Amino acid sequence: MHLRLDVDVQKLETEKLIKGKNKVEEDLDSLKTDYKNLRLPMKTTGLEKTLKQWH
Repeated sequence: MHLRLDVDVQKLETEKLIKGKNKVEEDLDSLKTDYKNLRLPMKTTGLEKTLKQWH
């Protein structure tokens, strides 16, 4: 009986981790999209050169 409960708990924890991982991947994709959308205006306004000075 205890073994079955342990397995159920591990399954729930695994599901939580997978959902969290999926959320992180979605957030990363969103950030990449935002970054790409910001790069073009930076190039056209010349801000890209000044940003490279900070790296």
